[in-house]
Amino acid sequence: MPDNTTTLERATGPVTWSRARDWASVVSLAAGAMTVLAGLAIVAVAGSLPLWVQFLPLLVSVLVLGLPHGAVDHLVLPRARDEPVTRRSLAAIGLLYLTVGGAYAVVWVFAPATAFVLFILLTLFHWGQGDVYAMIELIGVDYLQGRGSRSLTILVRGGLPMIVPLIAFPEQYALVAETLVGLFDPAAATALEPAFQPGVRLAVGLGFALAIVAALGRGLAHSGVSAPWLIDAGETLGLVALFAFVPPILAIGLYFCLWHSLRHILRTMLIDDRAVAALSRGAVGNASRRFIRDAAPLTGGAIVVLATIALLVPQTPATVPQIAGLYLVTIAVLTAPHVVVVSLLDREQQFWAPETA
Repeated sequence: MPDNTTTLERATGPVTWSRARDWASVVSLAAGAMTVLAGLAIVAVAGSLPLWVQFLPLLVSVLVLGLPHGAVDHLVLPRARDEPVTRRSLAAIGLLYLTVGGAYAVVWVFAPATAFVLFILLTLFHWGQGDVYAMIELIGVDYLQGRGSRSLTILVRGGLPMIVPLIAFPEQYALVAETLVGLFDPAAATALEPAFQPGVRLAVGLGFALAIVAALGRGLAHSGVSAPWLIDAGETLGLVALFAFVPPILAIGLYFCLWHSLRHILRTMLIDDRAVAALSRGAVGNASRRFIRDAAPLTGGAIVVLATIALLVPQTPATVPQIAGLYLVTIAVLTAPHVVVVSLLDREQQFWAPETA
């Protein structure tokens, strides 16, 4: 495996770093379990939920965990490199968001069906990317040693929230697709109809099931029934259950906040010396308040982007699904440059170094 030891880890000392990482691991695992159990419990107790209720976790994510999790991108790389935040580094991030996010926004305007497909693929990669980090750094998985195994894990972990709902809830999946694309061109949504046909879903489902078996089987062959493998298998099967039995709008809202966003926030804390010091002594609240302070300005900026897109879409959002759809388009536009930043962070921490091939 590559040497993922950061400058911060060396500077704070192994004991402080280890304690901080242990706290981050506990928080991430507890929140992950809560995500799955909460979703299954809500469906078991409440049964069918009105659509507007299913959208609530997603709408809450505007201010809680979801949108803010990428709002410290301007601090991530300087902290990972143990460098000061400068006007030049801020300008670079601003230019990245303007060019990459702006270009993707243009795709939404002129080719919304294509933009939706890109959103699914981009999200699959990014959410899988986040879980690869968590599995290696927080769970201690030792069998993701090559680019092939890490790429397979990205497919599996990112595919769970993107592919399983397509198999289990095609009608709701199609509703979301039609809502997002319909904000720009309602007729364009017909181009996505083949993806929801039974034969296509069956083929995708079988292929994805084989990928899950391959990923877990590879880990089992390498490490045996170890604690990290049990956690990996438990999380994977738990997410299969979440997205197979919980309506996808509700399941995605819970996952986005309590799973993906929280794990990324913990990652940003572990490259911040003050947050590491706080986590090492169990002061999760202090570390959280520091993150909230750091993320507040650009969270506000993201809300301005949301309002701008609301003014530009041809179809004015008038219902809860349409408002949520507008928010998802905003997330899509912001996700594109965010993925670039996270990929650079992966490179900085040597998660894809040549020696892992």
